[in-house]
Amino acid sequence: MDSATSTSVETPAGAASPRRNGVAKGPTATVTVTNGHGSQEKKTFTLKKYRHVTAVHSQSRPSTLSHDATAPPSFLGFRNLMVIVLVVGNLRLVIENMQKYGNLICLTCHDFRRKDLIIGFLLYILVPCHLFIAYSFEWYAAKQARISRAQSASRGGAASPTEDQQAKFESKWRSIRRAHLLNATIALAFHSWVVYFHIFHPLIGTITELHVIIVYMKVLSYALTNRDLRHAYLHPVKGELAVLPELYAQCPYPLNITMGNLTYFWWAPTLVYQPIYPRSENIRWVFVLKRLGEVVCLSVFIWFCSAQYAAPVLWNSLDKIDHLDLVSIVERLLKLSTISLIIWLAGFFALFQSALNALAEIMRFGDRAFYDDWWNSAGLGDYWRLWNKPVYQFMKRHIFSPLIGRGWNMQLASIAVFFVSAVLHELLVGIPTKNIIGVAFMGMLVQIPLIWMTRVFEKMKGPNGRLIGNCIFWVSFTILGQPFAALVYFYAWQAKYGSVAKKMAMNQQSMLS
Repeated sequence: MDSATSTSVETPAGAASPRRNGVAKGPTATVTVTNGHGSQEKKTFTLKKYRHVTAVHSQSRPSTLSHDATAPPSFLGFRNLMVIVLVVGNLRLVIENMQKYGNLICLTCHDFRRKDLIIGFLLYILVPCHLFIAYSFEWYAAKQARISRAQSASRGGAASPTEDQQAKFESKWRSIRRAHLLNATIALAFHSWVVYFHIFHPLIGTITELHVIIVYMKVLSYALTNRDLRHAYLHPVKGELAVLPELYAQCPYPLNITMGNLTYFWWAPTLVYQPIYPRSENIRWVFVLKRLGEVVCLSVFIWFCSAQYAAPVLWNSLDKIDHLDLVSIVERLLKLSTISLIIWLAGFFALFQSALNALAEIMRFGDRAFYDDWWNSAGLGDYWRLWNKPVYQFMKRHIFSPLIGRGWNMQLASIAVFFVSAVLHELLVGIPTKNIIGVAFMGMLVQIPLIWMTRVFEKMKGPNGRLIGNCIFWVSFTILGQPFAALVYFYAWQAKYGSVAKKMAMNQQSMLS
């Protein structure tokens, strides 16, 4: 007797009569075949009929880039396209630059005078001495604090300080404060004077002046922090010791007033003094070598870009600025913006990611949040809080917060912070270039209204506000900021020492003759 066979068809388009086909080239159906022995077998057949009735539009769906899309699309492909466009565009500029100017890299063309190198080296040794002068003041203050604390303990110890004791403390602090201010002022003023009048090369002058400003800020932080620690040490009954961070209990005042403690702060990659810092367990020397290698490579890259690309643009801008050709000046500004941004980004990575991490690893400095994601800033306020955390932390801790504690409102305290920052920026740029013309100073003060303007976008709900604020930040940063300052100071330098000065002298001689 022949065995019976039953067949069932599962198909998304309904039942159909299947035909056996070895290769599936169209819509398919899964067929379950049951033979007389009870075994089942699934086979796939190609549907030859009703190919044109597939339900392509089976649900309501928005376009991928519409606002009502169920999930945001990935723009990874556009990012890759942007990278390709940037690489190709800059490669074209490289070829054009080499065809127009040739090779401008010269190892022996830099005017590193022997006098500049000697004075720069001497200042590198002498400037940190002001930190140790500050240490001597604090050593004396700590000694007096121990005596005062012992006298208080002999009289019962738990009583609040009398008015006479408080007056003595304030008198001693005023004397120590005057000594610290004099020391810090000499550190900044005298060494800046030496850089201005005795170091000709702008690069050596900039490195030296930066070192002077760093030591100046460290001296102030060392003095102000120890003042508060000393006050809490002398007034324990008021609960001031309990207010101090728990971390400080590992090195309480005055045990922190030691030469080793100060030396660590001298080399630590921070501008804010603490008696103790988070520390890493060991030094990863491979990590250090990698970071130092990045510093060297990026420094060479910056030098190459500056000499081969930025310098020709600056030189070609002198005549346009001299004749106040506004259209050409704007064109030079836009052309300079690209290379200045590349140089700045390379410098940022070399300093904050590579150099500071290498130094932190050597010093076993644990807190390495030297910056946050400033490139996503929704406004100028975000940028100044995120891009340079060591300076931001100094300004907030020693200027902004004390002023708020004294009753200042946030706007006035912010103006005070940016005023101090503007003065330091002008010194950092104007002293090495021998042109204190106020451009860097005004550039920092202009940030205040820009911050207030972009704060509206920072507070907006949704992504649009942050997008607009981020665009305003990048435009002000890449076009109106660095390129404009570079043009102005380069022209001022050339007007004082370079080709513009010679041209002006020749014009004056021709007029006199």
